[in-house]
Amino acid sequence: MNEIIHPSRMKLLEATLGLIREQGYAATTVEDICRRAGVSKGSFFHHFKSKEELILGAVEHWNQFTTEVFEQAPYQSLADPRDRILGYVDFRMAILDFEVPEFTCLLGTLVQETYQSHPSIREACDFGMSSHIGRLAADLEQARAHYAPDADWTAESVGYFIQAVLQGAFIFAKAKLAAETARENLRHLRRYLEMILPAEC
Repeated sequence: MNEIIHPSRMKLLEATLGLIREQGYAATTVEDICRRAGVSKGSFFHHFKSKEELILGAVEHWNQFTTEVFEQAPYQSLADPRDRILGYVDFRMAILDFEVPEFTCLLGTLVQETYQSHPSIREACDFGMSSHIGRLAADLEQARAHYAPDADWTAESVGYFIQAVLQGAFIFAKAKLAAETARENLRHLRRYLEMILPAEC
């Protein structure tokens, strides 16, 4: 059962998700977040002791939100684990139809800026990304057992590779202010997965 979040706290969390993906950690101030959320600084400090505590709350909120999104995605209903993996990539490509800040990853954005300066944020981002990879790896392991039982790769290593391609694709989307390069990267990723998980004749 989901915990009920106070409306002002939820506004602050949602504002943080948007601002961090738009302009990064360092460029986002508490004043920016309060303005976007439509709440006072007093309300901010009622819910959070610091910007870092808010960011940690936003990471947790992001992880819960994205877990629900992917658990409810259409590809999850597919019976074949290979189809689910390829469906996951297709789903990520479909998300690229949104504006750049809407499809980029909060965790990837944060960890690039804070991995040395804010270890607690780095650890929270690592946990979120690794947990997502763990869920992918479950399908990858089933697919490997059926389609490539003699393969010398592990499900976990391919899960990390998938996420590395995604994070790199997001960086290029930001650099070019467009999704087409990112979309082509995911098409190549799909071809690679089809190659290492060859369909039965």
